[in-house]
Amino acid sequence: MRKLQAIFLAGTGLVSGLFVAGQASAQEATPSAQDIIVTGSRVVKNGDNSPTPVTVVTTENLVNLRPTSLTESINTLPVFSGSRGQLSNPGVSGGVSGGNGSAAQLNLRNLGGVRNLVLLDGRRVPPTSYTNIVDADVIPQLLVKRVDTVTGGVSAVYGSDAVSGVVNFVTDTKFEGLKVQAQMGVSTYGDNPSQQAALAWGTKFAEGRGHFEVSYEYRNDDGILRRSQRSWYNRAVVVGNGTTIPYSLITNGTLAAQPFGGKIISCGTGCALAGQYFASNGVLSPFVNGTTYSGTTTQSGGAGGYLDMSLKAAQRSHQIYARTDYDFNDNIHGFFTLSGNFKRNLSYGGDLSLANYTLSTANAFLPAAYAAQMPGSTFVLSEINTQIERARYEPKTRQLMAIAGLEGKLGNYNWNLSYVYGDSRLSTTSSNQVNNQKLSAALDAVSTASGPACYAATQAATASAYAGCTPLNLFGPSAASAAALNYIMDTTTYVATTRQHDFNASISGSPFSTWAGEVTAALSGEWRYQSFISQSTATPSMYADCTNLRYNCVATGARTLLYANTLASNPHVSQSVMELAGEVNVPLLKDAPLVKSLGLNAAARYTKYNTVGTYWTWKLGADWHIVDGLRFRGTISRDIRAPTLNDLFAATSVTMVTNQDLKTGATNLLPSVNVSNPNLTAEIGRTLTAGLVMKPAFLPGFSLAVDYYDIKVSNAITTVQGFQPTIQQGCNSGGLAVYCGLIQRDSSGAVTAWYVQPINLSKVTTYGLDVEANYNGSIGSHKLALRGLAAYQPHIRYIQPGVAVIDQGGVAFGTNGLTASPSWRLTATASFNVNDNLRVDTIYRWRNALKLWGDPTVAWAAGQGKVAPFGQLGVNLSQTVNLSSGRKVEMFLNIQNLLNAKPPVANAPGTATSPGGFGGFVVTDDPVGRYFTLGLRAKL
Repeated sequence: MRKLQAIFLAGTGLVSGLFVAGQASAQEATPSAQDIIVTGSRVVKNGDNSPTPVTVVTTENLVNLRPTSLTESINTLPVFSGSRGQLSNPGVSGGVSGGNGSAAQLNLRNLGGVRNLVLLDGRRVPPTSYTNIVDADVIPQLLVKRVDTVTGGVSAVYGSDAVSGVVNFVTDTKFEGLKVQAQMGVSTYGDNPSQQAALAWGTKFAEGRGHFEVSYEYRNDDGILRRSQRSWYNRAVVVGNGTTIPYSLITNGTLAAQPFGGKIISCGTGCALAGQYFASNGVLSPFVNGTTYSGTTTQSGGAGGYLDMSLKAAQRSHQIYARTDYDFNDNIHGFFTLSGNFKRNLSYGGDLSLANYTLSTANAFLPAAYAAQMPGSTFVLSEINTQIERARYEPKTRQLMAIAGLEGKLGNYNWNLSYVYGDSRLSTTSSNQVNNQKLSAALDAVSTASGPACYAATQAATASAYAGCTPLNLFGPSAASAAALNYIMDTTTYVATTRQHDFNASISGSPFSTWAGEVTAALSGEWRYQSFISQSTATPSMYADCTNLRYNCVATGARTLLYANTLASNPHVSQSVMELAGEVNVPLLKDAPLVKSLGLNAAARYTKYNTVGTYWTWKLGADWHIVDGLRFRGTISRDIRAPTLNDLFAATSVTMVTNQDLKTGATNLLPSVNVSNPNLTAEIGRTLTAGLVMKPAFLPGFSLAVDYYDIKVSNAITTVQGFQPTIQQGCNSGGLAVYCGLIQRDSSGAVTAWYVQPINLSKVTTYGLDVEANYNGSIGSHKLALRGLAAYQPHIRYIQPGVAVIDQGGVAFGTNGLTASPSWRLTATASFNVNDNLRVDTIYRWRNALKLWGDPTVAWAAGQGKVAPFGQLGVNLSQTVNLSSGRKVEMFLNIQNLLNAKPPVANAPGTATSPGGFGGFVVTDDPVGRYFTLGLRAKL
């Protein structure tokens, strides 16, 4: 109770001093004259009576303040934290990327994109990838009139996954006329150009009984394809081990063991060449060290190599949307919607990285003078080669969605039937993927009468297999031939198809009234079927054939994988779910002392999966209007998230990892076996919300909403890795069977394999405060709108048996895809009409200082382990031109990050091996810099 009281006091104090801003009435938007069903309920017809907190923002407001994609714009709301998109780390493999690391994954409260639900006009949007997330760029931006964000558990209303809330995109189903929009943008550095063009048309037909609308949108963003394009990005990495050597953040990171041109790591006893590098082709030079650090070969400065990955992924999309409505009679209405999104992302990973490769001293490219100084038959070399294009990831997404429905009246009741079909195909192309078998062959260069050749090509048994092999010269920054580099690089593909069929039926109405008003109730049923299948040309079970490959290829035990970056093929898998639900809204009191009105909302849902069993979810809510302008609201709920098809049925895959066995002290390259878990069950969420809403009569146009929430997710699905030190300790010291089962040992006690598996193991807890204030008024004859939004979320705790509690609240980086979670997130907006045709809009966003890591057991050097706060200001100037026809054209200039604020550099433990690679800044910050957008909008 003290926690709740303290947090309310903090929120009230914040609002009293916060400069608030905004243009749309949000959490407490006044409904139109006709009754509407608000997001978060099937029976509440007025947002002023909803017990569940709902933030409402118009599309017009969003695009005025940030004229990018709609999904990027809504991430300016503080309730969103941890969303992914074009600024996410480049890559396509792994459980977080899901085949496209740049997909627009919305994330409420940073509890994970799989724990919130995305809706279009109140209906579930089908998933896009095997991770069960929705790439929200499928939403038709031009015809969306508002976005409702429910920040409470509503599984009882919408079904599984609505643990942290739902995001509902509400379209304008009655649009008429022609709408045109065009814009272009560029950063202050002259890069990251973007273009957008869109049009929408709507009309009535059949004497007004029918309506048709259609839209097309084109969007292109060239991205920022090198991190080095920003001067502030100085390759910050974290060195140390966090125990005996405290972690430290260093800048200008370089890999002393892998300089450009190649470094001789070892060449036998007494070899004087060890430690020298090929600063120029064929010529060794003494290595120039930078600042060194204990426990790592990563340095600051010096002649070491480094990476230069993408900073912002490029994106190009074509989006189409069409909807037809028809009134068959006064009581029956039908509609059909078809939408498609065709999107391409492009990002780049690291350069060709070669660590500790064994070469023959008789290598055809090694100068004889150096070979003579090497006492053995082999030597070891490492380098980063920048001659060929970096690893290139190009996911292409085709998302199709069709919705058909009938709705109407039956006496005093409204009924609804609908069917939603989704078909998402993700085709990911990975170019410049090193084929380790070809690499091994190309590195074994021997001298022949016709010149250098690949050893395997000179052997009868493998001559035909390696007829096209071109030997690779690594001895210098530009020594390798284009033919050799092209030979070792392959292009691989991954194609995944996710389909969903979703049938819904509901009926709602008022069965009777009480002394306090009308009782409304709803019954609904849903049947949903989802399937997934994928095919990959680079799977984790593909190994190199080491026949006649003398070096850098292991044929037994810890075998050499054919490719380092892989995605598994998966056979056709599916699951179905049947749900029955009911909801009721009951007025209890009206016009009593201290009770202007008091209502109770209750909902329950029965869910039956054919894979993970049956569950009950429920929600109870109360709305208490004390007097006009002051009300309290609150909810409690039980919610679920079902395991994904990937969690349950993913094909087994194997990767090779090097880790220390803490029990024996041995460090070996061993298989890491990734397995699914068909025995998973659903996560269980319990959510409490309590809040107040004020609209004081003495301050017309002002409203304030303060809502507290407390979320606890038990039985949480966690991907547990047997090789992690904390998991090993949980087995070795704690004897926990769930961890010991992930470590395979032979009869001598040596580890032979590590296992990685999703397990119902963890508990996730968080609490916090959402604050929203609005003012709509005027200064003289000039309209003024102010809005302030704040989110306070001090803790996001991940609790796991035998392992230290990880707290991501107020933390910048995390494992398993966990991203930045500022404990304070603020957004303030203001809109001022200078005159009838000129309007100025501003937006300011801020986050607090963060810890770099959420593990309390690690140690940081003095003064280290934190990153400074960050804020940025944006402005939009809009001029309306009145045409002679009476129509209007709006021209606008938008400047994001007006003051060109640069994000403070930061990174996570584990990044020392890849300077210029992942991270480098807090993902909530703006790495692009000042950005100009010029455009026009017209409705004709």
